Amino acid sequence: MMTAEQYEASLRRLNLEVYMFGKRITNVVDDPIIRPSMNAVAQTYALAQRPEHEDIMTAVSHLTGKRINRFTHIHQNRDDLVKKSKMGRLLGRATGCCFQRCVGMDALNALSIVTYDMDQANGTEYYQRFQQYLTYVQDNDLVCDGAMTDPKGNRRLPPHQQDDPDLYLRVVEERPDGIVVRGAKAHQTGAVNSHEIIVMPTMAMREADRDYAVSFALPSDAEGIKYIMGRQSCDTRKLEEGRMDRGNPLFGGHEALVVFDDVFVPWERVFMYKEHAFAGSLVEKFATYHRQSYACKVGVGDVLIGAAQTAAEYNGAERASHIKDKLIEMNHLNETLYCGCIACAGEGHAAPSGTYIVDPLLANVHKQNVTRFPYEVARLAQDIAGGLMVTMPAEADFASPLTGKWLEKYYAGDCSVPTLNRMRILRLIENLTLGTAAVGYLTESMHGAGSPQAQRIMIARLANMAEKQRAAKALCGIDET
Repeated sequence: MMTAEQYEASLRRLNLEVYMFGKRITNVVDDPIIRPSMNAVAQTYALAQRPEHEDIMTAVSHLTGKRINRFTHIHQNRDDLVKKSKMGRLLGRATGCCFQRCVGMDALNALSIVTYDMDQANGTEYYQRFQQYLTYVQDNDLVCDGAMTDPKGNRRLPPHQQDDPDLYLRVVEERPDGIVVRGAKAHQTGAVNSHEIIVMPTMAMREADRDYAVSFALPSDAEGIKYIMGRQSCDTRKLEEGRMDRGNPLFGGHEALVVFDDVFVPWERVFMYKEHAFAGSLVEKFATYHRQSYACKVGVGDVLIGAAQTAAEYNGAERASHIKDKLIEMNHLNETLYCGCIACAGEGHAAPSGTYIVDPLLANVHKQNVTRFPYEVARLAQDIAGGLMVTMPAEADFASPLTGKWLEKYYAGDCSVPTLNRMRILRLIENLTLGTAAVGYLTESMHGAGSPQAQRIMIARLANMAEKQRAAKALCGIDET
């Protein structure tokens, strides 16, 4: 397994084509806006090196028998599924942000199921290809970016009826040695911190859309792949001197639009090619795994609750009954989220390939709660923090000989606490609920792994209403036999 330092060195060897603010970024690793997101991924390597986290952060490969980073592991039992959730909470608490590696892990596990199913149905060789690729990923401890979401264009139209056929990624040429693809994948978390990109179809497809039913993996710096970085609220604070105004100066996340400009994919890296009947299954398996992955929001919630408690103490308000009650509610909501991800793991089962997958109904219920509870936790944190969270002057004003003494005087809370410490904790709450980290904690909670309606559709499909009706009728004496 790589160390955090070896991971950083591996990124420096990549030749990525990355654009931000209208310019090409020549040094992605050291760019001040991107660097915090790389630091967050590096924690997935750093914690795996610590003996006290070995059981959670690592596993034994079922292919090679070697100890590997759990982010490259294929779940072999329910215990693996539970440890995945514990790992997400651990890293969310350690970084206070999205650590970007879950999507690739979920893509690997979904493909381990669906490539096997395709081979059993069609006599193809995708599963063997995938296992060879998986061994490569595990042996080299690689970060994989799972790329599923297409731009989609006009949502009323299927892929083949779009005015621009490239609004869904598709195969544009077949060659003896591989295929050529064109299109884009949107909202790609951690894309420029990844060694590999694993592409999957974005929706269930019919025969007319078979050119869009494609899954493959490529090195992230393959020729023709371009990255255009997305903006985040308060992102340019990372360009300023000082660290306080960033809220979380060490860690962060990023998203990018990844463009595939006629990119060649060799056959040995193709895991689905026009098998449109299996596109929906791959989407569903991936989404089920990824909805469980939002255990990370519980870890970030731990940080936000700790920040709210600290802000209350610094404000001298921690003994107020309404403050105590709000903190109780924050913990109640956060731990309820944890119950959901642990429950769907504990009810997991083996797929025909032997890979374990979480209970899909409970995973969707968990993710539905994730679309709501972090927003309430954030609201309560802002309530406890007070308005100063969004009205305080800049760190430079505190350092200025012209204004610093007045800010130290009038922004003091509990006199035993340095004024700057009070400001730091308020900036962290701002970062988590309004700033760059709010991308991962709030909006990603809403739309990541499918928007709320996607989970409601699955809950309606998976809930056994006939059994519920049978139980009710039996109790009140209705006999329809």
